[in-house]
Amino acid sequence: MEDVTDYVFREIIGQIAKPDVFFTEFTSADGLFSKGHEVVIRKLKFSSRQRPIVAQIWGKNPETIFKASKLVKDLKFDGVDVNMGCPDRSIVRHGAGGGLIGNYNLTKEVIDAAKKGSGNLPISVKTRLGLDTIITNEWISFLLEQRIDALTIHGRTVRQMSKGEANWLEVEKAVKIKNKKSPAIIIIGNGDIISFQQAQDMHKKYGVDGIMIGRGVFTNPWIFKKQAETRIYNRIEYIEILRSHLKLQDETWHQSKNFNIMKKFFKMYIRDFEGANELRQELMTTANSKEVKQILLAKFKN
Repeated sequence: MEDVTDYVFREIIGQIAKPDVFFTEFTSADGLFSKGHEVVIRKLKFSSRQRPIVAQIWGKNPETIFKASKLVKDLKFDGVDVNMGCPDRSIVRHGAGGGLIGNYNLTKEVIDAAKKGSGNLPISVKTRLGLDTIITNEWISFLLEQRIDALTIHGRTVRQMSKGEANWLEVEKAVKIKNKKSPAIIIIGNGDIISFQQAQDMHKKYGVDGIMIGRGVFTNPWIFKKQAETRIYNRIEYIEILRSHLKLQDETWHQSKNFNIMKKFFKMYIRDFEGANELRQELMTTANSKEVKQILLAKFKN
């Protein structure tokens, strides 16, 4: 969820329907210690409202993973998550993210470095079922042997990216392996969850300890509400969240270059009502939040 689950968006979700645990957006361990570190470290900004929160880092260099994990500890996060599932082609070619799948020796070094750097913080790994083919038995068994605290499994291979349906039967297989080999490790399932009720159903059906929701929040920002909720939110409620998001975006980043990130959210907030497509296209041409606010004011005066 690069450039999506940033500080501002997590703050908005925390206000309307907070999940049990927040994860930061995808953060490069190498980038945290490069010339561009001032930009990268913004990804690790969080508030007390967002606790408990886990820092999601990625990379293949054990040295920078160690340093990044130590930084995460010093910043007083509640956990460290090492991403070993990102399907971005450039990252996979680099041997990081999903490119680590099947690279057993380096994976062990990376996890050991994260453990050493983070002190007593919980360590989790997010991964997939395989690179080109499903290797649940070998790969998940190996990760469980590393004695991490939690393992999030996206039910697709790296090559599938977001295509096709998530394979929850393989996630269930991973749960059975865990129950036999390392019952204390938490298994979190991920893939195609679009409602809180569906998350509960998958928990019961496949035996996972928890559910991670990513893209599902785009179809329903209230997805983390614990109580059963069947009502449909109206356009004014969506517009009000957009206005709050714009306001906090300006307050946090001072109308900086980060405005283009806001455009990723227009499809989320401007949808399912008459004229939504035209309005969304108009908002995509704006250069700053002031222009967006003027358009919204003209169309939604109350």
